[in-house]
Amino acid sequence: MPKTTSAEIAVVGIDIGKNSFHVVGFDKRGAIVLRRKFSRGQLETWLANLPPCLIGMEACVGAHHLARKLIALGHDARLMPAKYVRPYAKGQKNDFNDAEAIAEAVQRPMMKFVATKTADQLDLQALHRVRERFVGQRTGIVNQIRAFMLERGIAVRQGIRFLRTELPIILSTRTDVLSPRMLHVIEDLAGDWRRLDERIEALSSEIGAIAAADPNCQRTMTVPGIGPIISSATVAAIGTGDIFSSGRDFAAWLGIVPRQMSTGDRTILGKISKRGNRYLRKLFVQAAWVVLVRPDNWARYGLDGWITAAKKRLHHNVLAIALANKLARITWAVLAKGRDFEFVRTADAPQPA
Repeated sequence: MPKTTSAEIAVVGIDIGKNSFHVVGFDKRGAIVLRRKFSRGQLETWLANLPPCLIGMEACVGAHHLARKLIALGHDARLMPAKYVRPYAKGQKNDFNDAEAIAEAVQRPMMKFVATKTADQLDLQALHRVRERFVGQRTGIVNQIRAFMLERGIAVRQGIRFLRTELPIILSTRTDVLSPRMLHVIEDLAGDWRRLDERIEALSSEIGAIAAADPNCQRTMTVPGIGPIISSATVAAIGTGDIFSSGRDFAAWLGIVPRQMSTGDRTILGKISKRGNRYLRKLFVQAAWVVLVRPDNWARYGLDGWITAAKKRLHHNVLAIALANKLARITWAVLAKGRDFEFVRTADAPQPA
């Protein structure tokens, strides 16, 4: 490739690696004028001397940190989901072809971009990911203890709180069916369970303190069913929601809208799409169940008429998903408009039957 000057480069695509970065640059006419491999230190030095231009990257590990650096240098750095870049790849799979596809995709006017997260958002997201891992490990230990006791004919009512209450009694009284070796195994597992409880409680307290001090988290906690965990996870994921143009887009990103398979004049809606953030989607569904099991609060939040009408035509699981969709849209509106959730029944609004 002929030697090019930095001034000719208008668009750059960077394929991010752990130690090496593959870069493809386009000029204003769309011709490739750069195809080069950099180490991490070389890339930062080269980008610091590059005139401001459009730079595209896939949203992956390390991308948000690099995007913040590029924005500080005056570049227009944009992150994209990897699955939206894939259609622009040509030829065989290699790093330079990936970088070329990124440079092509970042120029598309209808491309959907990922908001660059701040360091505080990434810190908060890290707390949630560690907590989620501990909760999963605790669930695995609880299920293993329950399975070991079922093999000896000891059944405990489903639910972690029932096993937590009855396990000490079982270990002290059911020595007739639990061998000394099995008692030792279950006691060790119970110790692991206690240590995980302590770690989860410490992380939950830290997340709660962060949520209490953050204005955006405080606003989202005014939404029905939303507490410190869900509010902080939402703020860590989307900030103030600027990347979405409406609450409907946010709900679609969460994957709590029907999967559409329409063609011609036929509109075919299936199960929920389950796209986007799995962790956040699970939390919003849990929030919906919290609201549904407390009917005394429906009127206070203005949900009594909607839930009562929906219960007549929807299965309770479908109703929970529909309510999660509604709560997600309200949460986005609260963040985007910068105001607390408040239900006010106007005089001319139709009253629920």
